[in-house]
Amino acid sequence: MDERADVMGEPGFCLPAPAVTVLDGHGRIMEWSAEAERLVGMTFAEVKGRPFADLLAAPPTWASGADGTGAGGTHAVLVRSASDKGQGSGSDHAKTDKDQGKNKNKDKDVFLWASPLVDSGRRLVLLVPLGQALRWGHGLSFLNAVFGQQMVGVAFHDTDLTVVWTNITSEMFGGPPLNPGDRLDTVMRVEDAAAVEVLLRQVLKTGVPVLGHESQMRSRKPGEREWTLALNVMRMENIRGEPAGLMVSVTDVTARSRILRHRDLLHRSASRLGMSLDITRTARALADVVVPDLANLVTVDLAQPILSGGEPPQVFGGGESDLVRVAVASTDGPWPAELLQAGGVYPALPPSPELRQIQKNRSVRLSRDEVIHALGEMAPLLVPPGAHTLAVTPLHARGRVLGTITAWRTRQPGTFDDTEMELLAEIGSRAALAIDNARRYAREHRTAMTLQQRLLPRATTDTPAAETAAIYRPAHGGHGISGDWFDAIPLPSLRVALVVGDVIGHGLIATATMGRLRTAIQTFADLELDPAEVLTHVDDLVHRLAAEAPPTTRDVVGATCLYAVYDPLTRRCTLASAGQPPPVLIGPEGTARLIDVNAGPPLGVGGVPYESSTLEIEPGSILALYTDGILGLKPYAGRDGMRRLQDEIALQARSHRSLDDIGQAVLGDAHEGPSRDDITLLLSRMRRLPADSVRSWIFPADLNAVSEARAVAGHQLSAWSLGDIAFTTELVVSELVTNAIRYAGGPVELRLIRDGTLICEVTDPSNTQPRLVRAADTDEGGRGLFIVAQCTTRWGCRYGRRGKTIWTELPLAESVTEPLAENVTGPPTS
Repeated sequence: MDERADVMGEPGFCLPAPAVTVLDGHGRIMEWSAEAERLVGMTFAEVKGRPFADLLAAPPTWASGADGTGAGGTHAVLVRSASDKGQGSGSDHAKTDKDQGKNKNKDKDVFLWASPLVDSGRRLVLLVPLGQALRWGHGLSFLNAVFGQQMVGVAFHDTDLTVVWTNITSEMFGGPPLNPGDRLDTVMRVEDAAAVEVLLRQVLKTGVPVLGHESQMRSRKPGEREWTLALNVMRMENIRGEPAGLMVSVTDVTARSRILRHRDLLHRSASRLGMSLDITRTARALADVVVPDLANLVTVDLAQPILSGGEPPQVFGGGESDLVRVAVASTDGPWPAELLQAGGVYPALPPSPELRQIQKNRSVRLSRDEVIHALGEMAPLLVPPGAHTLAVTPLHARGRVLGTITAWRTRQPGTFDDTEMELLAEIGSRAALAIDNARRYAREHRTAMTLQQRLLPRATTDTPAAETAAIYRPAHGGHGISGDWFDAIPLPSLRVALVVGDVIGHGLIATATMGRLRTAIQTFADLELDPAEVLTHVDDLVHRLAAEAPPTTRDVVGATCLYAVYDPLTRRCTLASAGQPPPVLIGPEGTARLIDVNAGPPLGVGGVPYESSTLEIEPGSILALYTDGILGLKPYAGRDGMRRLQDEIALQARSHRSLDDIGQAVLGDAHEGPSRDDITLLLSRMRRLPADSVRSWIFPADLNAVSEARAVAGHQLSAWSLGDIAFTTELVVSELVTNAIRYAGGPVELRLIRDGTLICEVTDPSNTQPRLVRAADTDEGGRGLFIVAQCTTRWGCRYGRRGKTIWTELPLAESVTEPLAENVTGPPTS
């Protein structure tokens, strides 16, 4: 008979049939089982009638029948092999290696158990290999030990997952007992039982044990205890190797799991809070950290001044409606519509003992009824439906309460215990520091933004030379305001200076430096210097600023700048660059190119002279100046970023839109993520003055030419219908031409320009600086420039490569003050 087919009982557990023999009253073998034949190696015919003691090396007394009818105990004996029958003691008999190789049966240690049969004088003897007997004995001892203790629960399940044997009582885990015949959903919620049964079926199917698997168990009665149980699941097999059931050991690890969860929660709060300098983002991160580990619904409410960087109030909730719900989080789906939503302002909180506790930086926990009683009419707005327990922790920093974390429980049973309140307070303490840091940053950011906005000019200008529009976007994401700036400076003779720049660094220092540099450039622009000379003077200023700075910050004082001057009369644009990227020029027909500018070093580096570049620009062209922050945006980043920027500006310039709309479209959604640097884009649509608005004449160095100059000026004013200012203009022309011929020689050029004002220019070959003086009563000369200054709204002098030009401006009557420049503002046809 097959050994693996010998199964005792229907369950099919591993209990093979033992070897059995029956001895008569004299210890002779009367019966012999097939299992005994296999164990001893001798057939029944060979042992029938023989003394059982002959098979043993050291037989007990009962084996020979000498102890009468007494039962035999348990003895470890050595069973002789069949080849040794009739020989002496197996311990004294020596065998050669060859004999040992031929023997199929060697001496065996066995366990004997003898029991007398009633009224027969015979004994029933069971023979079990010693190793197997020891395993049975240890196993039984182990089971007795396991089932006798109250720390680890053990349950045996059949293949249908029904409990057949268990030691789990109500005292073991403080929950309902588990009895034979029960299923898991008898003692726990159906959904929890279903999750565990999935695990059990997996082990039953695969045979792969599961160790230390943590599962949640909730009582079938809502609101009662919850446990975290560690399960060890192993499949049991019968001797045929077929699944016979499962052994499940259960350990209550609720306390340990809770400690680990709380530690993990603190770690997550430390890693998520303080990662942003945005107050709202920090509040949202705080709400997300608390849900769902500690509560089902959470709100973060802050004092209203905090959101704009202001100081928190002296008394939190002091009777005024200054509390704002900044963030909410829920495990129960969307935030209930009937409750105060994120962004909503609290009504004035009524005075209560709980509010006074919060003002003293103490956490409070209340039941639903207590909260409703304290809030009164405001309860429907602030108490979630289905919530049964509340915990409030103040956000306290620098001696003041910034706001609160309000945590509600709906699904989780029980109130907040002391450990959870301490954990919530710890998280609130970390969050308060993060929110206060974000508040301080918001205040500094707001201050820098306000200062920079005050220091920057208007975003759009409209002059006879050009129409301009600037788009400025400050840095975000904790990088602070940089020192980017732009400018469109009107210059004499209808010219315009276009400027973009970028100061090194961020924050108020960079903003202040930017203001100083912008003021300096405006001053140098009024001197009508060449762009390269302007940058040279500004470079000297930056060196002085660096020398004044503390030693630790001298290396970070610097800037980049591009300065350009456009003349609508000649259509010439002169540019000089100090470390700025090249401008983009979009022609009237829509073609785009980068302007090749002789880029010098950034301001403050020194050692290399700056050079000016000059080009002619067609009216209607768009000149784009920008700082390098735009090249940090995703659409324009990388090696060919400037080419992509150039193509995008050209594409947008072909549309029938304003310059501001073009600039916004160029940036588009490129600012989706926070930019690390300021972004400045200055767009200028160039114009030209009509030819009939400008007249010029050249005269020799002869004082007789002064009268001719007055005559041609008067004639031109009559042609322009400006006879009402002819006398004043002729007087100015006479004085300027006379001084030029007398002190500078010739030739002398006179030019009249008509626009919103009448501009009179006299150019001579001398570089001598004219000076305005007050002549004495007896002086015969020295009154020329004084007369000019009295007759004009303003005057000045600029120098070219050879000679100088003195210019004046005379006001026109309102009927003739409209600009006559060709306003080519429409986009080029595509």
